[in-house]
Amino acid sequence: MKLLNNLLTSLTQYENEMIQIRRHLHQYPEISFQEKETFKYIMGFYKELDCEPKLIGKGFGIIVDIEGGKSGKTLALRADFDALAIFEDNDLSFKSVNPGVMHACGHDAHTAYLMVLARELVKIKQELPGRVRIVHQPAEEVSPGGAKGMIKAGALDGVDNMIGVHVMTTIKTGVIAYHNKETQTGRSNFTITIKGNGGHASMPQLSNDAIVAASYFVTELQTVISRRIDPFDMGTVTIGSFDGAGSFNAIQDKVVLKGDVRMMKETTRKVIRDQVKQIAKGVGVTFGVEVIVDYDDNYPVLFNSENLTHFVVDSLKDQNISEVNNIVDLGPQNPSEDFSYYGQVVPSTFFYIGAQPEDGGNYPHHSPLFKMNEKSILIAAKAVATVTVNYLFFNKKM
Repeated sequence: MKLLNNLLTSLTQYENEMIQIRRHLHQYPEISFQEKETFKYIMGFYKELDCEPKLIGKGFGIIVDIEGGKSGKTLALRADFDALAIFEDNDLSFKSVNPGVMHACGHDAHTAYLMVLARELVKIKQELPGRVRIVHQPAEEVSPGGAKGMIKAGALDGVDNMIGVHVMTTIKTGVIAYHNKETQTGRSNFTITIKGNGGHASMPQLSNDAIVAASYFVTELQTVISRRIDPFDMGTVTIGSFDGAGSFNAIQDKVVLKGDVRMMKETTRKVIRDQVKQIAKGVGVTFGVEVIVDYDDNYPVLFNSENLTHFVVDSLKDQNISEVNNIVDLGPQNPSEDFSYYGQVVPSTFFYIGAQPEDGGNYPHHSPLFKMNEKSILIAAKAVATVTVNYLFFNKKM
């Protein structure tokens, strides 16, 4: 299709601009729900275009509707733009200048590709049927997640389908990956506060040791996955923080535990939640301590629409994008993603853009050493452009 080929050519010409936008965002990161300057930067970009960017919801979410010249379906494109509370440990010319905040997951790249792609779509909007809704989402990293609030505020009103992408440093640059149906884990978090009676270490009979009770809780927790979950189902329970700091000769009266739960089925979520609460209750009775459970069921399992995912894969294979050398089914992925909320409202799909640095090094997401191959930004733009144009012109029922 000539229109699509011209669009891809334009994106190639603006690759350096995408990289510069990404580097600006990387240098000035902001954590979830505090992305005030990032919001201003994105809004400023769109105010120069023939479109109307709109603040949506109570946070810093932005939607931009690109109205085509003919009637048709509406496809939403989403990119997140929050950073993480991490000190960057990279020697880059565009290293974060905000201490303790870092784009360590690639959201800066997502935003950069979508901004430039949106501008190029605005230029050709009269030639497009239907509508493209650009969704710039804050606060993906922290529960309850920005997606939930944006949906409540109407971000998906009138939308037929939605797609999103994520750059992945674990995948070689030039590879696009996907999976069908259950694709990324659901997530829960919990905080367990155990209160006993403190005292002198030489007189334990006069105290009620919260550390002993908490240790027993952690040990018992290991039976949830091994004895309560079907071996063919996926689930993890992790204690990420055990806060019982004190003196070597003092018995602690309080311990605070923080835990993380992942699952690939919503039924597994309930089993784990019920077991955590039951074990907590048992520890309270056994040790005579007070156990307070604060359990947060947040991100759902990310479910990719089968029809839409097949459409995406077929579109990408048919286009044969020059920078893409392989399209593969990556299988289910361990991390959670609040894009999953969108998929509960409209059929959606979320796929992955390989971004492994050329040196082949290990620069994992959420690491102070996170690095990505910036060539992946153009690939993301071209992949989403291909899917978007094909969707608008060949918009069969998804």
